[in-house]
Amino acid sequence: MRALFCLIIAIWLACTPKTGNAHALDPGYLDLRQLTPGTWQVMWRIPDVNGQPMRIDAILPGACTPSHGPPPIFDSVAWVSSWVAECGAEIEGQTVTIRGLERQNNDVLLRVQPLESAIATLRFTPEVPALTLPIDPTTWSVFISYFWLGFEHILEGWDHLLFVFALFILVRDPWRLVGAVTAFTVAHSITLALATLGVLHVPAAPVEAVIALSIVFLALEILKHKEGQIRLSEQYPWIVCFCFGLLHGLGFAGALSEIGLPSQDIPAALLAFNLGVEAGQLTFIAGLSVGMFLWRQVARFNPLRLSGVTRPITGYIIGSVSVYWLVERVSGF
Repeated sequence: MRALFCLIIAIWLACTPKTGNAHALDPGYLDLRQLTPGTWQVMWRIPDVNGQPMRIDAILPGACTPSHGPPPIFDSVAWVSSWVAECGAEIEGQTVTIRGLERQNNDVLLRVQPLESAIATLRFTPEVPALTLPIDPTTWSVFISYFWLGFEHILEGWDHLLFVFALFILVRDPWRLVGAVTAFTVAHSITLALATLGVLHVPAAPVEAVIALSIVFLALEILKHKEGQIRLSEQYPWIVCFCFGLLHGLGFAGALSEIGLPSQDIPAALLAFNLGVEAGQLTFIAGLSVGMFLWRQVARFNPLRLSGVTRPITGYIIGSVSVYWLVERVSGF
């Protein structure tokens, strides 16, 4: 059994992404800001991949010169290129392409800021690497873009998912679990809004470390569980989740700050991002519930009676991964 446990931990650690990727939305970001009727300021942000810019490039409409920018410069987070493009015609209704995006797993967010009309926010995906710039952008397009950013962020944030997974293992009562998840959502919505609006400023490194520590705490609670006894964290999990949700919200804010918010649609973007995160959490919990149901069906006919050792093994795995993250993040201060 010990050998099996060590093997599981080794596989998990080998598959776990580095700390730097824990909260990174890692989208590309293309900003088009109109300076004069025929001139646009372009800022092109390319995600970093192992010290090199991702192999994608933003191609402006054919009426713009130049249609793509100079080689990007690394700014310690991503690769950035900026230039001024002269466009001989209105670019609304024309096509912008992210060349090479179809070979990647990332998205690219596009923000268009015309002089005399509303800001538009669009989203490129590997399936849709080319988009037509809208003539009359709507708040709904902003909402959809940021909803999917929130949804994808939670499903790509391994530490957030591990926190939710630990909560799922710890809290057996479905209604208490619903209350805990709701408290977590309310809490991270508060700090996400305060941080992205500039009201609250907290360094990212300590936040990342405490998020890892929150998972260590849940792992310990799982291991201390005894049949017939309900610990305080199991009786009132919403209190624990609300407190830690405040910290996780700061982590979400750090990711969202990398791409910014559309100045004319900040409430819609924040609401959409939060709803996307919540939808991602519920999707994950639904998947866990299906997996748990199937596991119990198998365990009913398993003569080895593994149900008694499953919870401790799970607690040790969660604890080992979270301690690894904690040490790594603290050492990076």
